Amino acid sequence: MIKVFLVEDEIAIRSGIKNSIHWEEEGYEFTGEASDGELAYPMILKERPDILITDIKMPFMDGLELSRLVRRELPDIKILILSGYDEFEYAKEAIKVGVTEYLLKPISSAKLLQVLGEVRDIVLQEREEKELLRRYSEEMKENTEHEKMKFFSRLAAGNLSTSEVIDTGKQYGMNLSAQAYGIVLFKILSSGDRSVRLGEAYKAVEDVALESPDINSFQRGVDGWAFLITGESEEEIKRTIKDFIVQLKQLMSKWKDIEYFGGTGSVVTRLSEMRESFREAEKVFAGRFTHEPNQILFAGSSQEMQEVDSFSMQEFGEIKRNRGLIEKFLNNGTQEEIESFADAYVQEITTDNLRSTLMRQYIIMDIYIVIMAFCEKLKEADDKLRKEAEGLKEAMKRIQTQEGVKAYMIRLLSWAIDTRDTVSGRRYSDIIKTAQEQIARTYMSEDISLNTVAVSVGMSPSYFSTVFSREVGKTFVEYLTETRMDKAKELLMCSSMKTSEVGYEVGYRDPHYFSYIFKKTQGCSPKEYRARRKEQ
Repeated sequence: MIKVFLVEDEIAIRSGIKNSIHWEEEGYEFTGEASDGELAYPMILKERPDILITDIKMPFMDGLELSRLVRRELPDIKILILSGYDEFEYAKEAIKVGVTEYLLKPISSAKLLQVLGEVRDIVLQEREEKELLRRYSEEMKENTEHEKMKFFSRLAAGNLSTSEVIDTGKQYGMNLSAQAYGIVLFKILSSGDRSVRLGEAYKAVEDVALESPDINSFQRGVDGWAFLITGESEEEIKRTIKDFIVQLKQLMSKWKDIEYFGGTGSVVTRLSEMRESFREAEKVFAGRFTHEPNQILFAGSSQEMQEVDSFSMQEFGEIKRNRGLIEKFLNNGTQEEIESFADAYVQEITTDNLRSTLMRQYIIMDIYIVIMAFCEKLKEADDKLRKEAEGLKEAMKRIQTQEGVKAYMIRLLSWAIDTRDTVSGRRYSDIIKTAQEQIARTYMSEDISLNTVAVSVGMSPSYFSTVFSREVGKTFVEYLTETRMDKAKELLMCSSMKTSEVGYEVGYRDPHYFSYIFKKTQGCSPKEYRARRKEQ
């Protein structure tokens, strides 16, 4: 129903308009009336009508002033001005305000209904266009997430001014102007699980973040999510983070077979300090490689320090335990995670151990032995193994610092994981090929989505989206839409199917939305595209 509100100071005219039309029978809801703009304004904001009918000359607040105020708060409202004054200046001012129609009194109910009908058609068309745009924006959300990911990277690196952060945040519907800030990093760790349950867990985490306007969510590809918390004080931020962590833990408890890990940075009071807070959070979050899963740790907490100390490498026995961490990473880690893993690993090495030549050489040799043993199983690295064996002696003499150990480890891990992915067919080219084949088979299904395809290839939606975009040169949804449009154009040119049937055939159950997205991507409507066939 189209909602109508009436403002008229002459009671006889107001009653005549109100009572001469059978509003509901005509498809309208009469939501209220008032005798002047001052009384009408708060009522209009409450009722939010689609159409406002108002006299232009009224005491306290006239129709033009009311129209200005209402249009400021309700920019989509349609305004019909009634006036007994056939003066050009009034009409000119009404146009400036954005009035839809300027009508002279007295006006018959038939004439008013005619004008209302014309305005109703405009309202309904705008509603449909707005809904189609909403659906399109939702479908293209993946593109937005990519831009948000870049934005967060620059924010965390301290490469944006305060005004740039606030302005860019507004583009994504985020209010980043606050008195205090906090960061929570979170990741679902399970890999290789292609069940629907994993996809449900990813969606549930994002839904939890959406429940609070103070929690701003950023996807980070292979690193899961970053949640930027805003608040008015340090105490408020800590409460919000604590409550959010409780929610995440309760949520993840539904999936006993799915592991997770998280870390937080300290609370800061300036956007310019976010860089340090993020670094703290990253350090804690790196514990996902060395700590037990299903934890969310706080930066600087006694729990964190206690757990880190429990894994110190002061004795040879602990090195054996950390050897298992490398083996686990070789089996499940990715190229993108190598630096984070190496950083977390070497953080476990105490300065005293590095001062000891014997211990330092033992650590380097242990890293070498574990990685080489893994590669030997692959039976694809004989030449590389010989070269690395020759270089081990030199590396043991040369490396004396944490950074040296880390660089050596990164080099070996990069080669090992690249070899693993080549042998096992887990290289991105194979994953992308599988995804593209699935799109080719099921593009006509309404159920196909980034989430379902990502889970089918054993990756998180965020990580899969990042890899797909990088390898293909367009986002998943752009690729899917292009596939559907290519098939739609073929059917429009080579079949007698109706345009609605063509839309249904390529995965769009709503013919209006199919026409909308076709015109959005192809620059013309399906009917206009088909007309070209007759011209050829």
